[in-house]
Amino acid sequence: MWIDKRDGRVKEDSGVLTESHLTGPEDFLQKSKDALESSYVSEHLHEWIDLVFGYKQKGSDAVEAHNVFHPLTYEGGVDLNSIEDPDEKVAMLTQILEFGQTPKQLFVTPHPRRITPKLKTVTLACSPDDPMADSPVSPGEESFEDLTEESKSLAWNNITKLQLQEQYKIHKEAVTGIAVSCNGSSVFTTSQDSTLKMFSKESKMLQRSISFSNMALSSCLLLPGDATVISSSWDNNVYFYSIAFARRQDTLMGHDDAVSKICWHDNRLYSASWDSTVKVWSGVPAEMTCTRRQQFDMLAELEHDVSVDTISLNAASTLLVSGTKEGTVNIWDLTTATLLHQIPCHSGTVCDTAFSPDSRHVLSTGKDGCLNVIDVQTGMLISSLTSDETQRCFIWDGNSVLSGSQSGELLVWDLLGGKISERIQGHAGAVTCIWMNEQCSSIITGGEDRQIMFWKLQY
Repeated sequence: MWIDKRDGRVKEDSGVLTESHLTGPEDFLQKSKDALESSYVSEHLHEWIDLVFGYKQKGSDAVEAHNVFHPLTYEGGVDLNSIEDPDEKVAMLTQILEFGQTPKQLFVTPHPRRITPKLKTVTLACSPDDPMADSPVSPGEESFEDLTEESKSLAWNNITKLQLQEQYKIHKEAVTGIAVSCNGSSVFTTSQDSTLKMFSKESKMLQRSISFSNMALSSCLLLPGDATVISSSWDNNVYFYSIAFARRQDTLMGHDDAVSKICWHDNRLYSASWDSTVKVWSGVPAEMTCTRRQQFDMLAELEHDVSVDTISLNAASTLLVSGTKEGTVNIWDLTTATLLHQIPCHSGTVCDTAFSPDSRHVLSTGKDGCLNVIDVQTGMLISSLTSDETQRCFIWDGNSVLSGSQSGELLVWDLLGGKISERIQGHAGAVTCIWMNEQCSSIITGGEDRQIMFWKLQY
């Protein structure tokens, strides 16, 4: 449905919507609302954003999309202050007013698609005139993706009903990182006691304990395929451990000070360090190259003024957020390795950072007890909540937050309501790291009390 600007009549793809189709102004507004809020518009809205405000507005992407206009219509297309001839200036202004102007370009990467229910269409064995022909499947037959989204929403709606299932003291110092195999059977943890541990969820026993050096390990992650664990260390190195061969596979000596956090996506390693840098490496796991060693090339170096304590990636790994010891949150465009925003929003060390699932916001926690929400596009601090103690780590869905506090409590935050919804007693000491599975149904926390705790949601 659309309005023809030439005659003002409401039209549909099948033709003109005549007065016989409308019962009055209210009906017109309702039909317009139904069209704008239809599933088709929801599914394709991001394409329009890409053309009008996004990456297809300028450059080669605009040319390919046949979305090119007169140069004067673009922001910064002409500097009117530099034109001294008044007649030429008036002519230029008139031309700009005649053509109109394109909006300010807001996005330089593809805008995420809105999450909408996807109902599959099935053809039933019935008459073509039967109203049941080509009907959508029942709500119980959604795709796997839809069910995953539903399970996530249900989990976060019940996040206050978190209950402790099991707890194990497997380290001699504070736990610093948690990684879990895809089937959930093996839990890998790092600690300030310098060890990487492998714990079996099934047998409830410690299976392996690996030490790479006498320095603390700061974080860990599992590579796709669950064949290799990566650990970052205060000894400036990143260690690769082969699970199948039970040995250190390789060492990346990439920094001049402690490595504080690592991330991995699509054969790229991201390492943050107290040497004031975040480095991006191309790295192909040794199993894929039939060698015993990794192959590394540094692709980018993101320089900071002070030491970097935490990093995280957005869902598409096009953006990276880093937090420093002086309370600054930095948002980087990884496609160009450039700094988009630098936001000094904490009065002490930034403890943890993470993008919202839609990549539109960043949440950061700091030693000052603040939870800050930052708009990714503008770099503006849009909300700030304060607690009476440091929130060391967190997970969130964009609206609700589960954070681990210095006292050992797990706090559930309602960001829209600006309040703490629930306090859950946890560790006997600070909660230092937190992990959640993809379905948001299982949570593991690690603490200064040397324990790992397994939590379940109660529906």
